[in-house]
Amino acid sequence: MSVVLGYDESPGAVRALRVAIEVSAAFDEPLVLVYGAAPPGTVGEEAAAHREVLHEAGRAALDHAVRVADEAGVRTTVEVIDQKPADALINAASRHAARFIVVGSWGESPLRGALLGSTPHKLLHLSRTPVLCVPTEN
Repeated sequence: MSVVLGYDESPGAVRALRVAIEVSAAFDEPLVLVYGAAPPGTVGEEAAAHREVLHEAGRAALDHAVRVADEAGVRTTVEVIDQKPADALINAASRHAARFIVVGSWGESPLRGALLGSTPHKLLHLSRTPVLCVPTEN
C-alpha cells in the first residue's frame, strides 16, 4: 500500500505534505507525490511547449516535496501525469494501491468548489480511495 499526495507548492499543498508525511511514517508506507500536468490543448507545437513547461514546473515542485520527505525518512515515488489533478490522483491511487489520497484545500467555500470544480471537491465525489482533505491554516 501507499499514500498518494497531490502537490503543487500552494500553501494548502505544503500543509498537506506535512500531514501526508506523518501518515506515511505512521503506516510505514511510501509516499507517492503526484503533479497533474494536463495542458489545455492536446495538439500542435504550442501544446507540446505548454506540456513541457507544465512538466518542468511539476518536477520542480515535487523536488521540494521529496527533500522534505527525505528529511523525515519517508520513501517517495514521483509522478508527473498528463491529466487534470483529480484524474491524475485517482489514477495514481489505483496503480499504487493507495490507502489514502491526501490533498490540501484552498479554504474556498463549498459552493465555490462545487461551481468551479476544485480538486478536493472532485476527489470527494469521484474517488473510490479515501480522501484526506487538509484545511488551510488560518
